[in-house]
Amino acid sequence: MKIMEEFKQFVMRGNVIDMAVGVIIGGAFGKIVSSMVNDVLMPPIGLLLGKVDFSNLYICLSGATYASLAEAQKAGAPTLNYGLFLNNIINFLIMAFVIFMMIRQINRLQKPAKPAVPAAPTTKECPFCCSTVALKAVRCPQCTSQF
Repeated sequence: MKIMEEFKQFVMRGNVIDMAVGVIIGGAFGKIVSSMVNDVLMPPIGLLLGKVDFSNLYICLSGATYASLAEAQKAGAPTLNYGLFLNNIINFLIMAFVIFMMIRQINRLQKPAKPAVPAAPTTKECPFCCSTVALKAVRCPQCTSQF
């Protein structure tokens, strides 16, 4: 029974729940970015580069020729899918940039820490013998000079 209590305490901690929410939102955000890259960004880029569909760019390692990546995969041919790799690189760069911008804004919104105010000095240095003397002293205890 003690294990169940410990597990309940672990799960109910705020940081575990926050992490779970972050993972769920991150997964949904990843799908949005993937859709933006595959459905919005890559078609115009492919059109500008001569009607190229990046997701269909591949090299068949067996030397056979197929009309599309789907046909090559259906036939079981080994393929090097560099077009899908390019799409994933673009997905990563967009995600990294968006996360960078979010962290930058969060850091900007947080109040900067106030610089520590130095404490008022409680001692001074004797101008004659350079020893440390209490601030209220009128005579140096080392060389007996008067201030």
